[in-house]
Amino acid sequence: MSVRATILGAGVAGLTVASEIVARGGRVEIIDRAGPPGPHGCSWWAGGMLAPWCEAESAEEPVLRLGQEAIGWWERHAGGVTRAGTLVLALSRDGGELERFARRTSGHERLDAPGIAALEPDLSGRFRRALFYPGEGHLAPRAALDALRARLEAAGVEIRRGTAPDPATTLIDCRGLAARDALPDLRGVKGEMLVLRCPDVSLSRPVRLLHPRIPLYIVPRGDGVYMLGATSIESAERGRITARSMLELLSAAYALHPAFGEAEILEIGVDARPAFPDNLPRLRRRGDTLFVNGLYRHGFLLSPAMARMAADHLFHTETRPEMMDEDLPQR
Repeated sequence: MSVRATILGAGVAGLTVASEIVARGGRVEIIDRAGPPGPHGCSWWAGGMLAPWCEAESAEEPVLRLGQEAIGWWERHAGGVTRAGTLVLALSRDGGELERFARRTSGHERLDAPGIAALEPDLSGRFRRALFYPGEGHLAPRAALDALRARLEAAGVEIRRGTAPDPATTLIDCRGLAARDALPDLRGVKGEMLVLRCPDVSLSRPVRLLHPRIPLYIVPRGDGVYMLGATSIESAERGRITARSMLELLSAAYALHPAFGEAEILEIGVDARPAFPDNLPRLRRRGDTLFVNGLYRHGFLLSPAMARMAADHLFHTETRPEMMDEDLPQR
């Protein structure tokens, strides 16, 4: 079967869907009103953690199950995945948070202080207990997006500015929050993050520091650079970080290691993630338009599975994929 599609949106959803279609022999054009991936989209500010077991602490079951496809998919299509696991810590006063996290997740090993020091020597003596999730990984989102874009362009896929699709093709809408004009139950969940340079701290893997109010994650980007995030605020605002968020993020980083108090702030990122009421993604078919949306905090984790399901539907491999809404008309 031949598939011709126009994809609206050049973020992580649009590029993964395009990659799946092209891999199956389809033809694709990508249109984005702002052009190729960049700071205009929330994919640019993502943490890039491929951490389905950790995310299961607060997410529904499909996030754990479908998220396990992500590492292999990104290795095949973009490369650059680091399989070093995730380390989850809590300060002594927040030990109950660590136990709660352990009860709500699987796939972890318990570590004592020597075990923590063996994994992350710069954290030696700072924490007594931890959880380690060896099956998880991470990537650099901007590099991953660039790699997908380069592979698509090498396959003849054009990414152009604009809004007008080719009417002779199937339209796949991956516009994120901009698709609220057609998906009124989408909402924005604001995320704020920082990029820091702190050469005095060396971490090899993402570290999550639990806290009853603002959990922190810090992701190494190499050369002493770290991504620090991230808040989840029920708001579609995209333009500013609040003083409270800045203070809480930096205070949590300082609690992880005091050397972060001397870090240089390289970037401040703020954007709104698209989410449905249950925080799970959806495929929706309306006429000749297929919507892929609602990735919430799980863009790089769940976009591979959503792209697979979208391509299965288009190529008639699966007529009603798992995450497709039942109450909307299908072709």
